[in-house]
Amino acid sequence: MKRQNLIANILIYMLMLLIAIIMFFPIMWIISSSFKTLTSITSYPPKLIPKEPQLSNYIEVLTRRNALIYLRNTLILIVGNTVGTLISSSLVAYPLARMKFKGKRIVFSLILATMMVPSAVTIIPQFILFRYLNWIDTLYPLFVPAFFAYPYNVFLFRQFFLTIPKELDEAAMIDGCSRFKIFYKILVPLAKPIFITIGILSSIYWWNELFTPLIYINSEHLKPLTTALISFKAEGQFVTQWNLVMAMATLMIIPPMILYMLGQRYLVEGIKMSGLKG
Repeated sequence: MKRQNLIANILIYMLMLLIAIIMFFPIMWIISSSFKTLTSITSYPPKLIPKEPQLSNYIEVLTRRNALIYLRNTLILIVGNTVGTLISSSLVAYPLARMKFKGKRIVFSLILATMMVPSAVTIIPQFILFRYLNWIDTLYPLFVPAFFAYPYNVFLFRQFFLTIPKELDEAAMIDGCSRFKIFYKILVPLAKPIFITIGILSSIYWWNELFTPLIYINSEHLKPLTTALISFKAEGQFVTQWNLVMAMATLMIIPPMILYMLGQRYLVEGIKMSGLKG
């Protein structure tokens, strides 16, 4: 019996190792290619380990490619969307979780129903609206919608708020606290894990977002890092500079990994607690 368990464990670990290698190989290839020249990347047969590693790709990306401007725009999107969705989504979720009023279930159902509408369906009406507001080729269309609450984040906040005893609200109201004071004095401190969870998810999403900036941004000085990746062309030629793309991609991998490792405990706790009650 012990021998069978040992063999089963070995097979499971080997399978997990194989899956890990398959998943990690593209990242290894990106990191390896970031130290190669364009010629060595396109050479055949391809080699994982660079023959003559060099840092010139990183130097060019950081100094000659408006990296600080791209980074500034990306940080504006991250901060704007994260702050906006934390404020708006938590305020929308609070009455849905802690207050009684007619039609509450209908309102919540309608909010969830909007999650089933594909973004491709709403992108054209949104574009027409933002064009009417003269917001095309500005950063406003990329972070202003976050201040009107995202349905998925409303759902997570509501589920977490349901896990907090309502007796705390009743005791605070007896002491003369208003609803808003109960929200930011009691619920917000107790809901720290879900705030951090949604903050991390929002930050990583907008760090990697490509589709939305491609639609609304045309000017070079407004592009975030993701759209800058596709602009690495050899001057006068229609050739993608893969060595520079890989160098920037490698740099872009680092912040989300650090953010996830720092907030992993809160991320797991926030998701776990959000699924306890319906």
